[in-house]
Parts: sequence; structure tokens; C-alpha cells
Amino acid sequence: MSNNKTFTNQAIALAGIAQATALVQQLARTGKADTNTLKTSIGSLLKLNSDSVINVFGSLAGIELGLKHLQQQLKGYNIENLEQARYAASLVFLERQLAKNTQMLNTVKQGIERVQVQSEHFEVIHENILANLGDIYTNTLSNIQPRIMVNGDEKFLQQTNVVNKIRALLLAGVRSALLWRQCGGTRWKFLFYRGKLQDEIKFLLTKV
Repeated sequence: MSNNKTFTNQAIALAGIAQATALVQQLARTGKADTNTLKTSIGSLLKLNSDSVINVFGSLAGIELGLKHLQQQLKGYNIENLEQARYAASLVFLERQLAKNTQMLNTVKQGIERVQVQSEHFEVIHENILANLGDIYTNTLSNIQPRIMVNGDEKFLQQTNVVNKIRALLLAGVRSALLWRQCGGTRWKFLFYRGKLQDEIKFLLTKV
């Protein structure tokens, strides 16, 4: 994605990470999340060969929640939501580890390709799709240490459907982290170009 190395695309990819972490937190705490937003984030997993960054999410409206949460996280020097920030940092770390492990990367890709075929018969948040995506995460990324520990209400964290949604979203977050790196995103850019990133997010929100 060499032609996509712009701040706009980096902001969109980061919003993808932010949205995944926000949804994980909502599900873990309440057992619920907006259906359309959930479809966008999980659906991004199935767009492995998209020719543009925004097409991965369908539209800016699809990642409005992520843009808003990212905007909040970048305000000032105090982190607005430490839990979401921890999840996001862990997803970026997982992506880097996955990129170094060719065998695991192929396993993930092949698993998602099977789900792509399955999605021709079921909607993206059907329990069968979620179960398979959850299995992909469990059998691959969850084995990388340190594991992501999701905090929430045990009542919801013991429900299979909620757990599968959370695992699918963590996988989607890693996909967004890959997208961010492909678009030229780096840790130092995130740290030293916060102002420019904030301006970009503010602009993108006017286009939702």
C-alpha cells in the first residue's frame, strides 16, 4: 500500500484500532455493542485485498465511533481511557509479532479466507462466523505472550457469543494495526505528530 502512506489513511487505520478496543470494552462491560459498528469492524477482517484504506471499513460513517474515541484519547497529555489505550498498544504489539511469524500469519490468513467463503451464506456477525473468527484468534494470537487480558463483568465474559465477538474484534484490531503500518504508521509518528493527527481526525469527522 505504498500509495496509501498518508496521514489521512493512518488516521483511518488508527480509528479502526480505536473502534475495535471501544467495542471490546463495551461488550466486556455490558454484553452489548452497536450492531452496525460491530459489522464494520468485524467485516474489515474479510477485506484482505481492498485497494483503498477506507474501503476496508466501507465508509467513514462505519468508523465514526473509532474516530471519536481516537479524538478523545489524543486530547491533552493525559490518556482519556487507560484500558482502551492498553488494548490498543497490545494489538499493535501482536501485529508486529505476527508479522515475524510466517507460519502463524499463514494460518490466520487461511482461516480468514475460509470465513470469507462462509460469509457468502451468513452475515458477518452470525454466530457461526463469530465462532470461527474466535477460534482463529484462540489458536494463534492468543498464544503470544503477554496475552491480552480483557476486563469486564464476568456475567458477560462467560457468555460464548460475547467472548467470540471480543476475540473477533481483537483479530480485527490486529488487522487495523497491520493497515496502520502499511500506511506508514510508526510509534514515533504517533508520538511526534499528534497535533497533525488530531487535525486530520477532526477533519474526517466533518465528512462522516
